[in-house]
Amino acid sequence: MALHAREKISRRSWLVASLALPVSRAHALARLNVSSDGDDLHVDAPQLHFLTGKPLARLMDGNTVVFRSLLTLLRDDHVTPFRAQQERITVSYDVWDEKFQVVLTEDQRSQRHLSLPETEEWCLRNLTISARGIEPERPFFLRFELRTSSERESAPVASDTGISIRGLIEEFGRKAGAGDLHWGPLDAGPLRLVDLPRMVIRRTRNE
Repeated sequence: MALHAREKISRRSWLVASLALPVSRAHALARLNVSSDGDDLHVDAPQLHFLTGKPLARLMDGNTVVFRSLLTLLRDDHVTPFRAQQERITVSYDVWDEKFQVVLTEDQRSQRHLSLPETEEWCLRNLTISARGIEPERPFFLRFELRTSSERESAPVASDTGISIRGLIEEFGRKAGAGDLHWGPLDAGPLRLVDLPRMVIRRTRNE
């Protein structure tokens, strides 16, 4: 790599890292929005920026960064989970084109040539959890968590079809390393399907 390009990346990464909000403050500012496409629930957290600080510095130095997300549906008591869905998110950065690439392992979806804001927006927009079995007028809560993860943590991401819901939640927490960054939990609710904004999604396996 040319010296000029390396210096450019290093200056940018350290500048962004120095301006990043502390994680605790980011939690305080974040708000979780929920919408539905009829079959699935989608989340959006406009104030939540996870491509900052150390993860962004690692990406701009040419490393791959892995995140794990967990969406959990809770009954109207805001305590009892009845569905959970994990996702493994792998983000890389092309230091020459200055664009990001994302791969979702569980959903088998990927996208390339994204800017930083587009990357964060695409990741959240494509994290979903099934709305099947939820009565349209029955209240429920939705919880979202996100953390960094070691690239060596290559075990398949499990859904509630192959493991108990509580087991899935415990598995998510147990794999978190001491140096991992964590965003959340962010909660939304009480919600009802009949009240949620509807969105029309046109998605392909590899966009």
